[in-house]
Amino acid sequence: MNREQSKTLEPIKIEVAELKAEEHESYFNLVWRRFRKSKIAIVGGLMVLTLIVLALFSDFFAPYDPVKLDMRNGYIPPHRVHFMDAEGKFYLRPFVYRWTQVLDANFFATWVEDTSARYPIRLFVQGWEYKVLGRFPSRLHLYGVEGDGQIYLLGTDKFGRDIFARCARAGRISLSMSLFGTFISVAVGSVLGVVSGYFGGQFDNLMQRFVEFMQSFPQLPLWMALAAVIPPTWDQMAVFIAMSAIFALLSWTLLTREVRGKVLALRETDFILAAREMGASDARIIFHHLYPNTLSHTIVVLTLTIPSIILAESFLSFLGIGIQEPLVSWGVMMREAQTIQTLGFNPWIVSPVFFIFLAVLGFNFLGDGLRDAADPYTIV
Repeated sequence: MNREQSKTLEPIKIEVAELKAEEHESYFNLVWRRFRKSKIAIVGGLMVLTLIVLALFSDFFAPYDPVKLDMRNGYIPPHRVHFMDAEGKFYLRPFVYRWTQVLDANFFATWVEDTSARYPIRLFVQGWEYKVLGRFPSRLHLYGVEGDGQIYLLGTDKFGRDIFARCARAGRISLSMSLFGTFISVAVGSVLGVVSGYFGGQFDNLMQRFVEFMQSFPQLPLWMALAAVIPPTWDQMAVFIAMSAIFALLSWTLLTREVRGKVLALRETDFILAAREMGASDARIIFHHLYPNTLSHTIVVLTLTIPSIILAESFLSFLGIGIQEPLVSWGVMMREAQTIQTLGFNPWIVSPVFFIFLAVLGFNFLGDGLRDAADPYTIV
Protein backbone atom coordinates (compact mmCIF):
# COMPACT_ATOMS: atom_id res chain seq x y z
CA MET A 1 0.00 0.00 0.00
CA ASN A 2 1.49 3.29 -1.04
CA ARG A 3 1.52 6.52 0.94
CA GLU A 4 -1.41 8.11 -0.97
CA GLN A 5 -3.69 5.14 -0.29
CA SER A 6 -2.69 5.24 3.37
CA LYS A 7 -3.65 8.93 3.62
CA THR A 8 -6.98 8.17 1.93
CA LEU A 9 -7.81 5.44 4.44
CA GLU A 10 -6.88 7.47 7.53
CA PRO A 11 -10.24 9.35 7.83
CA ILE A 12 -12.08 6.05 7.41
CA LYS A 13 -10.03 4.43 10.17
CA ILE A 14 -10.67 7.37 12.49
CA GLU A 15 -14.43 7.21 11.82
CA VAL A 16 -14.50 3.45 12.47
CA ALA A 17 -12.60 3.96 15.73
CA GLU A 18 -15.10 6.65 16.83
CA LEU A 19 -18.04 4.37 16.01
CA LYS A 20 -16.51 1.54 18.05
CA ALA A 21 -16.00 3.93 20.96
CA GLU A 22 -19.60 5.12 20.74
CA GLU A 23 -20.87 1.53 20.96
CA HIS A 24 -19.77 1.44 24.62
CA GLU A 25 -21.34 4.81 25.54
CA SER A 26 -24.76 5.23 27.08
CA TYR A 27 -27.64 6.75 25.18
CA PHE A 28 -27.50 10.03 27.09
CA ASN A 29 -23.76 10.34 26.47
CA LEU A 30 -24.37 9.89 22.76
CA VAL A 31 -27.12 12.51 22.82
CA TRP A 32 -24.87 14.96 24.70
CA ARG A 33 -22.01 14.31 22.26
CA ARG A 34 -24.18 15.20 19.27
CA PHE A 35 -25.89 18.09 21.04
CA ARG A 36 -22.53 19.75 21.74
CA LYS A 37 -21.74 19.74 18.03
CA SER A 38 -24.76 21.95 17.29
CA LYS A 39 -23.67 25.56 17.76
CA ILE A 40 -27.18 26.90 17.25
CA ALA A 41 -28.50 24.60 20.00
CA ILE A 42 -25.79 25.81 22.40
CA VAL A 43 -26.70 29.42 21.60
CA GLY A 44 -30.38 28.67 22.21
CA GLY A 45 -29.59 26.95 25.50
CA LEU A 46 -27.54 29.94 26.65
CA MET A 47 -30.37 32.32 25.71
CA VAL A 48 -32.88 30.27 27.70
CA LEU A 49 -30.48 29.93 30.65
CA THR A 50 -29.90 33.69 30.69
CA LEU A 51 -33.63 34.42 30.84
CA ILE A 52 -34.12 31.85 33.61
CA VAL A 53 -31.29 33.34 35.70
CA LEU A 54 -32.70 36.85 35.16
CA ALA A 55 -36.13 35.66 36.29
CA LEU A 56 -34.92 33.77 39.38
CA PHE A 57 -32.63 36.55 40.60
CA SER A 58 -34.50 39.51 39.09
CA ASP A 59 -34.32 41.52 42.32
CA PHE A 60 -30.53 41.24 42.38
CA PHE A 61 -30.29 42.53 38.80
CA ALA A 62 -32.76 45.36 39.46
CA PRO A 63 -31.38 48.59 40.99
CA TYR A 64 -34.95 49.76 41.80
CA ASP A 65 -38.05 48.10 43.18
CA PRO A 66 -40.08 46.94 40.14
CA VAL A 67 -43.43 47.36 41.92
CA LYS A 68 -42.87 50.69 43.70
CA LEU A 69 -44.71 53.62 42.13
CA ASP A 70 -42.85 56.88 41.51
CA MET A 71 -45.04 59.20 39.43
CA ARG A 72 -42.31 61.87 39.27
CA ASN A 73 -40.17 59.58 37.12
CA GLY A 74 -42.82 58.50 34.64
CA TYR A 75 -41.73 57.79 31.05
CA ILE A 76 -38.03 58.48 31.54
CA PRO A 77 -36.05 57.36 28.45
CA PRO A 78 -33.33 54.70 28.73
CA HIS A 79 -30.11 56.11 30.09
CA ARG A 80 -27.12 56.15 27.77
CA VAL A 81 -23.94 54.61 29.14
CA HIS A 82 -20.91 56.83 28.44
CA PHE A 83 -17.16 56.40 28.63
CA MET A 84 -16.41 59.92 27.35
CA ASP A 85 -17.82 63.15 28.76
CA ALA A 86 -19.03 66.23 26.89
CA GLU A 87 -15.52 67.67 26.84
CA GLY A 88 -14.04 64.55 25.21
CA LYS A 89 -12.31 63.20 28.33
CA PHE A 90 -12.22 59.38 28.50
CA TYR A 91 -13.03 57.45 31.69
CA LEU A 92 -12.42 53.77 32.38
CA ARG A 93 -15.51 53.53 34.59
CA PRO A 94 -18.77 53.95 32.63
CA PHE A 95 -21.17 56.66 33.76
CA VAL A 96 -24.57 58.17 32.99
CA TYR A 97 -26.12 61.62 33.00
CA ARG A 98 -29.47 62.61 34.41
CA TRP A 99 -32.33 63.30 32.00
CA THR A 100 -34.04 66.68 32.12
CA GLN A 101 -37.07 67.93 30.22
CA VAL A 102 -36.89 71.12 28.15
CA LEU A 103 -39.36 72.81 25.83
CA ASP A 104 -38.41 73.10 22.17
CA ALA A 105 -39.50 75.83 19.74
CA ASN A 106 -42.90 74.17 19.30
CA PHE A 107 -43.43 73.94 23.07
CA PHE A 108 -43.02 70.18 23.07
CA ALA A 109 -41.26 68.69 26.09
CA THR A 110 -38.15 66.75 25.09
CA TRP A 111 -35.59 64.87 27.15
CA VAL A 112 -31.96 66.05 27.12
CA GLU A 113 -28.96 64.90 29.13
CA ASP A 114 -27.71 67.18 31.90
CA THR A 115 -23.94 67.00 31.36
CA SER A 116 -23.10 69.11 34.40
CA ALA A 117 -22.71 66.03 36.63
CA ARG A 118 -21.51 62.50 35.97
CA TYR A 119 -22.85 59.47 37.84
CA PRO A 120 -20.41 56.52 37.66
CA ILE A 121 -21.94 53.05 37.42
CA ARG A 122 -20.81 50.83 40.29
CA LEU A 123 -21.12 47.08 40.71
CA PHE A 124 -22.49 45.23 43.75
CA VAL A 125 -24.08 48.22 45.44
CA GLN A 126 -26.51 48.39 48.36
CA GLY A 127 -30.10 49.31 47.54
CA TRP A 128 -33.70 48.41 48.31
CA GLU A 129 -34.28 45.34 50.44
CA TYR A 130 -35.57 42.07 48.94
CA LYS A 131 -35.41 38.34 49.63
CA VAL A 132 -33.30 36.00 47.54
CA LEU A 133 -35.58 33.20 46.28
CA GLY A 134 -38.17 34.52 48.75
CA ARG A 135 -36.17 33.37 51.79
CA PHE A 136 -32.90 35.21 52.44
CA PRO A 137 -33.05 38.99 53.00
CA SER A 138 -30.52 41.06 51.08
CA ARG A 139 -29.84 44.59 49.87
CA LEU A 140 -27.12 43.71 47.34
CA HIS A 141 -27.71 44.62 43.68
CA LEU A 142 -25.59 44.05 40.61
CA TYR A 143 -25.26 47.69 39.58
CA GLY A 144 -26.36 51.18 40.49
CA VAL A 145 -25.31 54.80 40.86
CA GLU A 146 -24.70 56.85 43.97
CA GLY A 147 -26.20 60.08 45.22
CA ASP A 148 -29.21 61.53 43.43
CA GLY A 149 -28.32 59.82 40.13
CA GLN A 150 -30.59 57.45 38.27
CA ILE A 151 -29.97 54.58 35.89
CA TYR A 152 -32.80 53.03 33.90
CA LEU A 153 -31.32 50.80 31.19
CA LEU A 154 -34.70 50.40 29.45
CA GLY A 155 -36.45 53.51 30.76
CA THR A 156 -39.54 53.70 32.95
CA ASP A 157 -43.26 53.22 32.42
CA LYS A 158 -46.01 55.71 33.17
CA PHE A 159 -45.85 54.91 36.89
CA GLY A 160 -42.08 55.49 37.07
CA ARG A 161 -41.22 51.79 37.44
CA ASP A 162 -37.97 50.44 35.99
CA ILE A 163 -38.85 48.54 32.79
CA PHE A 164 -35.73 46.36 32.90
CA ALA A 165 -36.51 45.30 36.47
CA ARG A 166 -40.10 44.52 35.53
CA CYS A 167 -39.06 42.58 32.40
CA ALA A 168 -36.74 40.44 34.49
CA ARG A 169 -39.45 39.75 37.08
CA ALA A 170 -42.09 39.18 34.39
CA GLY A 171 -40.03 36.23 33.19
CA ARG A 172 -41.04 34.39 36.36
CA ILE A 173 -44.68 34.30 35.28
CA SER A 174 -44.21 33.96 31.52
CA LEU A 175 -41.58 31.21 31.72
CA SER A 176 -43.01 29.27 34.67
CA MET A 177 -46.53 29.33 33.23
CA SER A 178 -45.33 28.10 29.83
CA LEU A 179 -43.20 25.38 31.47
CA PHE A 180 -46.00 24.29 33.80
CA GLY A 181 -48.58 24.20 31.03
CA THR A 182 -46.21 22.38 28.69
CA PHE A 183 -45.36 19.71 31.28
CA ILE A 184 -49.06 19.04 31.84
CA SER A 185 -49.68 18.88 28.10
CA VAL A 186 -46.70 16.60 27.42
CA ALA A 187 -47.45 14.29 30.35
CA VAL A 188 -51.08 13.80 29.31
CA GLY A 189 -50.40 13.62 25.57
CA SER A 190 -47.48 11.19 25.73
CA VAL A 191 -49.14 8.75 28.14
CA LEU A 192 -52.44 8.72 26.23
CA GLY A 193 -50.57 8.26 22.96
CA VAL A 194 -48.61 5.26 24.26
CA VAL A 195 -51.69 3.64 25.79
CA SER A 196 -53.80 4.23 22.68
CA GLY A 197 -51.17 2.82 20.33
CA TYR A 198 -50.43 -0.20 22.50
CA PHE A 199 -53.97 -1.45 23.10
CA GLY A 200 -55.37 -0.49 19.69
CA GLY A 201 -58.78 -1.81 18.72
CA GLN A 202 -61.92 -0.14 19.98
CA PHE A 203 -60.08 1.79 22.69
CA ASP A 204 -57.71 3.29 20.13
CA ASN A 205 -60.62 4.13 17.84
CA LEU A 206 -62.53 5.95 20.60
CA MET A 207 -59.39 7.77 21.75
CA GLN A 208 -58.58 9.03 18.27
CA ARG A 209 -62.13 10.22 17.69
CA PHE A 210 -61.91 12.18 20.96
CA VAL A 211 -58.58 13.67 19.85
CA GLU A 212 -60.13 14.71 16.55
CA PHE A 213 -63.04 16.26 18.45
CA MET A 214 -60.63 18.31 20.57
CA GLN A 215 -58.64 19.38 17.51
CA SER A 216 -61.78 20.61 15.79
CA PHE A 217 -62.00 23.57 18.19
CA PRO A 218 -60.11 26.70 17.08
CA GLN A 219 -57.46 27.14 19.75
CA LEU A 220 -57.18 30.91 20.01
CA PRO A 221 -60.92 31.73 20.34
CA LEU A 222 -61.34 28.91 22.85
CA TRP A 223 -58.36 30.09 24.88
CA MET A 224 -59.82 33.61 24.87
CA ALA A 225 -63.25 32.35 25.97
CA LEU A 226 -61.85 30.24 28.80
CA ALA A 227 -59.50 32.98 30.00
CA ALA A 228 -62.33 35.52 29.99
CA VAL A 229 -64.47 33.46 32.41
CA ILE A 230 -61.82 33.34 35.17
CA PRO A 231 -63.37 35.20 38.13
CA PRO A 232 -61.51 38.42 38.95
CA THR A 233 -61.83 37.63 42.68
CA TRP A 234 -59.50 34.62 42.46
CA ASP A 235 -56.10 34.92 44.14
CA GLN A 236 -52.84 34.99 42.18
CA MET A 237 -52.01 31.29 42.57
CA ALA A 238 -55.49 30.20 41.44
CA VAL A 239 -55.26 32.41 38.34
CA PHE A 240 -51.79 31.04 37.58
CA ILE A 241 -52.97 27.41 37.80
CA ALA A 242 -56.12 28.11 35.82
CA MET A 243 -54.23 29.82 33.00
CA SER A 244 -51.68 26.98 32.86
CA ALA A 245 -54.50 24.43 32.64
CA ILE A 246 -56.17 26.41 29.85
CA PHE A 247 -52.96 26.46 27.79
CA ALA A 248 -52.47 22.72 28.36
CA LEU A 249 -56.07 21.90 27.43
CA LEU A 250 -55.62 22.03 23.68
CA SER A 251 -51.88 21.41 23.40
CA TRP A 252 -51.74 17.68 24.12
CA THR A 253 -53.63 16.35 21.12
CA LEU A 254 -50.89 16.65 18.49
CA LEU A 255 -48.35 14.86 20.68
CA THR A 256 -50.85 12.07 21.31
CA ARG A 257 -51.20 11.40 17.58
CA GLU A 258 -47.44 11.47 17.02
CA VAL A 259 -46.60 9.17 19.95
CA ARG A 260 -49.38 6.77 18.91
CA GLY A 261 -47.82 6.48 15.45
CA LYS A 262 -44.43 5.58 16.94
CA VAL A 263 -45.96 3.03 19.31
CA LEU A 264 -47.89 1.35 16.46
CA ALA A 265 -44.55 0.69 14.79
CA LEU A 266 -42.83 -0.41 18.02
CA ARG A 267 -45.44 -2.76 19.46
CA GLU A 268 -44.75 -5.46 16.82
CA THR A 269 -40.96 -5.37 17.19
CA ASP A 270 -39.04 -8.33 18.58
CA PHE A 271 -38.27 -6.92 22.03
CA ILE A 272 -41.95 -6.14 22.69
CA LEU A 273 -43.05 -9.60 21.48
CA ALA A 274 -40.35 -11.18 23.65
CA ALA A 275 -41.55 -9.23 26.69
CA ARG A 276 -45.09 -10.49 26.11
CA GLU A 277 -43.91 -14.09 25.80
CA MET A 278 -42.00 -13.77 29.07
CA GLY A 279 -45.22 -12.74 30.81
CA ALA A 280 -44.57 -9.01 31.27
CA SER A 281 -47.66 -7.07 32.29
CA ASP A 282 -49.21 -4.39 30.10
CA ALA A 283 -48.12 -1.67 32.53
CA ARG A 284 -44.50 -2.88 32.42
CA ILE A 285 -44.47 -3.03 28.64
CA ILE A 286 -45.99 0.45 28.37
CA PHE A 287 -43.87 2.28 30.94
CA HIS A 288 -40.68 0.21 30.87
CA HIS A 289 -40.31 -0.57 27.17
CA LEU A 290 -42.55 1.62 24.98
CA TYR A 291 -42.60 4.94 26.83
CA PRO A 292 -38.78 5.28 27.11
CA ASN A 293 -38.51 4.72 23.35
CA THR A 294 -40.76 7.72 22.74
CA LEU A 295 -39.06 9.93 25.32
CA SER A 296 -36.64 11.56 22.88
CA HIS A 297 -39.50 12.70 20.66
CA THR A 298 -41.45 13.85 23.72
CA ILE A 299 -38.54 16.02 24.93
CA VAL A 300 -38.28 17.67 21.52
CA VAL A 301 -42.01 18.42 21.45
CA LEU A 302 -41.72 19.85 24.97
CA THR A 303 -39.10 22.40 23.94
CA LEU A 304 -41.06 23.35 20.83
CA THR A 305 -44.39 23.72 22.67
CA ILE A 306 -43.06 26.20 25.23
CA PRO A 307 -42.68 29.07 22.69
CA SER A 308 -46.26 28.68 21.49
CA ILE A 309 -47.59 28.97 25.04
CA ILE A 310 -45.37 32.01 25.70
CA LEU A 311 -46.85 33.71 22.64
CA ALA A 312 -50.41 32.68 23.58
CA GLU A 313 -50.03 34.02 27.13
CA SER A 314 -48.52 37.27 25.87
CA PHE A 315 -51.34 37.73 23.35
CA LEU A 316 -54.12 37.07 25.87
CA SER A 317 -52.52 39.31 28.51
CA PHE A 318 -52.02 42.02 25.88
CA LEU A 319 -55.78 41.91 25.19
CA GLY A 320 -56.51 42.16 28.92
CA ILE A 321 -58.07 38.69 29.39
CA GLY A 322 -55.04 36.79 30.65
CA ILE A 323 -52.77 37.60 33.57
CA GLN A 324 -53.86 40.66 35.52
CA GLU A 325 -52.10 43.05 37.88
CA PRO A 326 -50.53 42.70 40.43
CA LEU A 327 -49.06 39.72 38.58
CA VAL A 328 -46.68 40.87 35.88
CA SER A 329 -45.81 39.05 32.67
CA TRP A 330 -44.36 40.18 29.36
CA GLY A 331 -47.87 40.29 27.91
CA VAL A 332 -49.13 42.45 30.78
CA MET A 333 -46.29 44.90 30.19
CA MET A 334 -47.08 45.06 26.47
CA ARG A 335 -50.63 46.16 27.28
CA GLU A 336 -49.32 49.70 27.88
CA ALA A 337 -48.20 49.86 24.23
CA GLN A 338 -51.71 49.66 22.79
CA THR A 339 -52.01 53.31 21.75
CA ILE A 340 -50.16 54.91 18.86
CA GLN A 341 -49.71 58.12 20.85
CA THR A 342 -47.89 56.32 23.68
CA LEU A 343 -45.70 54.45 21.21
CA GLY A 344 -44.86 57.62 19.34
CA PHE A 345 -43.64 59.54 22.38
CA ASN A 346 -42.31 56.63 24.47
CA PRO A 347 -41.13 53.84 22.14
CA TRP A 348 -39.03 52.18 24.86
CA ILE A 349 -42.13 50.70 26.51
CA VAL A 350 -42.13 47.95 23.85
CA SER A 351 -38.92 46.55 25.40
CA PRO A 352 -40.73 43.40 26.68
CA VAL A 353 -41.14 42.27 23.08
CA PHE A 354 -37.38 41.66 22.91
CA PHE A 355 -37.60 39.33 25.92
CA ILE A 356 -40.44 37.45 24.21
CA PHE A 357 -38.36 37.30 21.04
CA LEU A 358 -35.33 35.92 22.88
CA ALA A 359 -37.42 33.30 24.73
CA VAL A 360 -39.19 32.04 21.59
CA LEU A 361 -35.99 32.03 19.53
CA GLY A 362 -33.97 30.38 22.30
CA PHE A 363 -36.43 27.54 22.83
CA ASN A 364 -36.74 26.99 19.08
CA PHE A 365 -32.96 26.79 18.72
CA LEU A 366 -32.77 24.44 21.68
CA GLY A 367 -35.56 22.24 20.35
CA ASP A 368 -33.94 22.09 16.93
CA GLY A 369 -30.69 20.86 18.47
CA LEU A 370 -32.47 18.31 20.66
CA ARG A 371 -34.39 17.02 17.65
CA ASP A 372 -31.12 16.21 15.86
CA ALA A 373 -29.43 14.84 18.98
CA ALA A 374 -32.36 12.71 20.13
CA ASP A 375 -31.52 10.03 17.55
CA PRO A 376 -27.73 9.70 17.83
CA TYR A 377 -27.58 6.59 15.67
CA THR A 378 -28.51 8.36 12.45
CA ILE A 379 -25.73 9.55 10.17
CA VAL A 380 -25.61 13.33 9.71
